[in-house]
Amino acid sequence: MALREINSKMVEATVAPGQRLFSQRGAMLAYKGEVSFTPNTTGGQGGLMSMVGRRVAGEATPLMTVEGSGTVLFGHGGHHVQVIALTGDTLYVEADRLLAFEGTLEQGTMFLGSQGGVMGMVRGQVTGQGLFTTTLKGHGAVAVMAHGGVLEIPITPQRPVHVDPQAYVAHHGDVRNKLSTALGWRDMVGRGSGEAFQLELSGSGAVYVQASEEKL
Repeated sequence: MALREINSKMVEATVAPGQRLFSQRGAMLAYKGEVSFTPNTTGGQGGLMSMVGRRVAGEATPLMTVEGSGTVLFGHGGHHVQVIALTGDTLYVEADRLLAFEGTLEQGTMFLGSQGGVMGMVRGQVTGQGLFTTTLKGHGAVAVMAHGGVLEIPITPQRPVHVDPQAYVAHHGDVRNKLSTALGWRDMVGRGSGEAFQLELSGSGAVYVQASEEKL
């Protein structure tokens, strides 16, 4: 795995000839060796359609292509970082939460409504997050950012997990998401999303939850 956690705020990436990494612009803290950083307009293996999808989604988070031979330290804004290893499945994560990921992963864009129906679209409007989310699929490592630490919660067919939408960071596996209201519509007048809405994740996989509801 090319990414490993150094501490709660930084990850170290090993860069080898013939391999690529992608990182959020401005995330490089230091590096050793012969390493180059090039602005990237397509991102991962998603190609043109991935780029178009992100533009439609309003996810203009710029990426840097990292190549060469050496090691790089990544971190951003003092946010907590978490490395997630993918072994063939798909990770769903907001674009602005991506710190770095291996070039072996295929990047794409998913419309939240395709999993959550109308309520999936409501989730995007209520939380201020886009109606689209970024997908990373294949074998490789991903470093994501969050506020106040990250907890991985298993999702099993017998036990769905309910998450505050603003505490949601990412999820992977064969998982369905559905937004539901914990209060009646009359009770929610004048309230933020908070506990008024719950994101229900069911199936088999895991969801990553941050300790703070603060947005990146």
